[in-house]
Amino acid sequence: MASKGVQIVCVALGVLGLIGVIVCCAVPRWKVSSFVGSNIVTAQSSQEGLWTTCVVQSTGQQQCKNYDSLLVLASDLQAARAMTIISAMLSGLSLLILFCGADFTTCIENEDAKPKISLVAGIGLLLAGLLVIIPVSWSAHNIVREFNSPLVLASQKKEMGACIFIGWAAGVLLLIAGGLLCCFSRPGSGSSGGTAKYYSNSASAPNKNYV
Repeated sequence: MASKGVQIVCVALGVLGLIGVIVCCAVPRWKVSSFVGSNIVTAQSSQEGLWTTCVVQSTGQQQCKNYDSLLVLASDLQAARAMTIISAMLSGLSLLILFCGADFTTCIENEDAKPKISLVAGIGLLLAGLLVIIPVSWSAHNIVREFNSPLVLASQKKEMGACIFIGWAAGVLLLIAGGLLCCFSRPGSGSSGGTAKYYSNSASAPNKNYV
């Protein structure tokens, strides 16, 4: 069974990963304007996220607009929406399961069931980490491909925003937490299943006849 220290570390990593996934999902910083080549006008810059696109003026004013329709979005953006939401829900549920099956809580008193519950929580955190790493890596690949494409104008090129790196960090934290739980949360073998009992019959030893 995982020690209390390992479980506490996994809880901390899971909470940090969950916060990162929420920030990655909510903040519109997946794509930002790239000022390269002839695009040296820095009076305003654009920022794109999963839900809104924003224009930031040099004076600090920011105007954001929601996307008109889900059907007109790119496939990677549609997948990123679904995966990040599922990742946040799955990581939150896994943390609740981990709290119930942890050694430092008394929600469940059955010691044999706690390792299994912690193992389920670890698998959930692993899946949550993969669900956030896949969309940010997909978006990063598309951004780099469009940036290096000669068919895209310099004024239309984008760079990776902060949410891409936050998503990678959150995914790694969730993978580490889930991996530690899966490695240390193994049910132990029972110690009372094959106990042998011996009885002494010295008091009732049979009489021996000597010839």
